[in-house]
Amino acid sequence: MRLDKITRRSWLSWTCVTILVILCTVLALLQYRWIGEIADAEHGRLREDLQSRLRLLRRNFNDQISTACISFVPSRTQMENSGRDQAYLAQYRHAPESGHQVVRRIALAVPKNGDLILLFPDSDNRQFLPARWPAEWREMKERLAARLKGQPVEAEHPRPASLVEFPRFGIAKGARPRQERAQEQEWLILELNLDYLRSTLLPAMLSRYLGDTGKADYDAEAVDKRNPSISVYRSDDGHPIAGHADASVTLLEVGSMPFRPSPKENAGAEPPPDGGHGAWLLVVNHRAGSLEAIVAQARRRNMALAVGLLLLILAMVGALIHFSSSAQQLAELQMNFVSGVSHELRTPLTVIRTAAFNLRAKFAGQPHQVERYAALIQRESEKLGALVEQILRYGSARAGRVIGKREPIAINNLIEDSLESSRMALSGAGFVVERHLQPDLPLVLADQEAMKHVFRNLIDNALTHGTKANSWIGVFAASASNGSGSAVEIRVVDRGPGIPREECDLIFDSFFRGRRAVEQQVHGTGLGLSLAKKIIEAHGGSIRVKSDPREGTEFIVTIPAAPPELQNELAHSPS
Repeated sequence: MRLDKITRRSWLSWTCVTILVILCTVLALLQYRWIGEIADAEHGRLREDLQSRLRLLRRNFNDQISTACISFVPSRTQMENSGRDQAYLAQYRHAPESGHQVVRRIALAVPKNGDLILLFPDSDNRQFLPARWPAEWREMKERLAARLKGQPVEAEHPRPASLVEFPRFGIAKGARPRQERAQEQEWLILELNLDYLRSTLLPAMLSRYLGDTGKADYDAEAVDKRNPSISVYRSDDGHPIAGHADASVTLLEVGSMPFRPSPKENAGAEPPPDGGHGAWLLVVNHRAGSLEAIVAQARRRNMALAVGLLLLILAMVGALIHFSSSAQQLAELQMNFVSGVSHELRTPLTVIRTAAFNLRAKFAGQPHQVERYAALIQRESEKLGALVEQILRYGSARAGRVIGKREPIAINNLIEDSLESSRMALSGAGFVVERHLQPDLPLVLADQEAMKHVFRNLIDNALTHGTKANSWIGVFAASASNGSGSAVEIRVVDRGPGIPREECDLIFDSFFRGRRAVEQQVHGTGLGLSLAKKIIEAHGGSIRVKSDPREGTEFIVTIPAAPPELQNELAHSPS
């Protein structure tokens, strides 16, 4: 196959690959954009889902605390039937266990002479006894005092996190009907059990709505809303997460006001204080760092997968183009081989048939004419036999039978036999063979006939591609080393036109014929060097070429020597 056709097809193949790369690049850019849009949508969905779950947690958490607190508030009927103190105490004694888990203790704050008297139940919970206001309740006292004076309380006197007050409203005595106004009669103060809330109730809520104590996917932290530097609860003992939270909700929004007069009594009553401001702020953050980090990681994975698929497509298409091109080249090479073999067979057969016809027709009656025709028939028969042998060896090599039985042989004798086989062709072309064979070369384990075929092929190549101006062939043999032991190196050199550098890597391919051989219609099948390489490599050796245009070509064959013990055995064996 001509090199220009190979180059043209290679150019077409690379053009197709380039177009495919451009298309895949465009597709990659579109995928990058689409994956970005999907990532943004996923980020919004995850954030909304997280916020929705936190809202459910907030409602359930606050509802449980509110339910527990309300269980300590007596009904209006109880107040009327049992009196104030006994109604509170009875309700406290009969409150459910869940209420006592949430509420640590209760107290009454009763206005008296412009002051607030604090009452605690005694040890038997049978009566209220006056007590001093605890220091930690100071803010609650100020809040209730401001409320008693009718002042706004939420801005200047926020409710302490651990306390919840429930005022009981009533109508002031002596007020005119149009001036009726609901007033606080007393306040039921509930002190929440914060240890239970942060160690039991909150982790249970996190486990229910966010996973196992919030550690499955998210880290959670509850901080004091008024002072975020104070951490109330943290699911992980690591760094605070309040500054980079994915979502947050307020907790401890207890604002139930059960004591209210009837609609008729409440005509002029003021609404109760706003209870919708939580004392705690719950913040959560994904364990990977943030939702943005999770989405970015998923985006990178999707991009890597998309790019990997595109690269796989490119690789598969490139491999398909390569194998298709190789198959096309091989098909054309085989067609050229069939054509060349047909020509190589036809030429000697035509010569033999013509010579036989002349001899039979007695056109050559003189002895020297008969001898000339006989020599012609012999020479063409040898060409025909060599061609058939080459084709048969190629078929055997394709079937895996490259060489036959190996035996110790002397490489010098092998070279001399090969030169003798080509003597007639060399002398007929006027070539001079210069040989330098080192004496006492080590024996080699080789298939004698296969190695003869290799050397005959190299000599015939030098003869075929040599020039009349430089009708010289050199054959040299010497000891060498192949890295794993001793070896024999054989060099076959000619002074022909040389091999173009771009063809040096192709000459050992099956069916390949160089541009010069095709253009000048030099006889050949393109199998000789391919077979030579297969045979040499089957012996554990190597063959390489050195060539410079217009300076000749040198083929270098290296064959491992036989093992030393075999060398010694043959050296001391009787001749």
